[in-house]
Amino acid sequence: MGLRDLLYGAYGRRLERSLDPDVLPRHVGIILDGNRRWAKAFGASSSHGHRAGADKVVEVMGWCADEGIEVVTLYLLSTDNLTRPADELEPLIGIVQDAVARVAATGRWKVHPVGALDLLPEPTAGRLRALAEQTAEITTGVVNVAIGYGGRQEIAAAVRSLLREHAERGTSLEELAEVLDVEHIAAHLYTKGQPDPDLVIRTSGEQRLSGFLLWQSAHSEFFFTEVLWPDFRKVDFLRALRSYAARERRYGA
Repeated sequence: MGLRDLLYGAYGRRLERSLDPDVLPRHVGIILDGNRRWAKAFGASSSHGHRAGADKVVEVMGWCADEGIEVVTLYLLSTDNLTRPADELEPLIGIVQDAVARVAATGRWKVHPVGALDLLPEPTAGRLRALAEQTAEITTGVVNVAIGYGGRQEIAAAVRSLLREHAERGTSLEELAEVLDVEHIAAHLYTKGQPDPDLVIRTSGEQRLSGFLLWQSAHSEFFFTEVLWPDFRKVDFLRALRSYAARERRYGA
């Protein structure tokens, strides 16, 4: 271990000790971006970058467990990603599936897939459903794995589900229009019953949501870092938590 690693380790321990557990986020969303750029910098293939990113997922979930984070949402594969060339997409889906299985194997997280599983290859969709079933009784934490996910698609799916529910009850559109409010739609989102994300972290320097949790992030705090996802360190994670803890959340007041 070099001097730099020793210094970062000491800095990280000091950061961790400074965090007040009472002001840490309950729900952290992570847009893990930069795998391909990381691989390109090393002259490696995109798959190499995605595998490094998958290793980082498992590591970061350990940090979240250490800090007592209750809910984590990982943006692993968007609906836009599904349009990538087959020679990149097929191994990427396999790598993502393996990363989720490794997180489930820790026994710490209940796996909850969020996204349009019908857009994924059936073996992958089936594997995700099986992991969700295998971890269903875990109560220490929930990891939402956003795969085949798009925020607009989620809202549209929630509205369709809401309309179907009321159609089955015999509610007319006029009657529904009279009573419809945001809570009715929230009850049909993929994350229904969960707290909205308190903190959303995005790596790689991009400062946009890219369709991530558009409804749920209305009052979230955001932390953007230039670090590419495979290079994301625990000190970067702790800095995000420190930044969140230092903010005064007013919810529009």
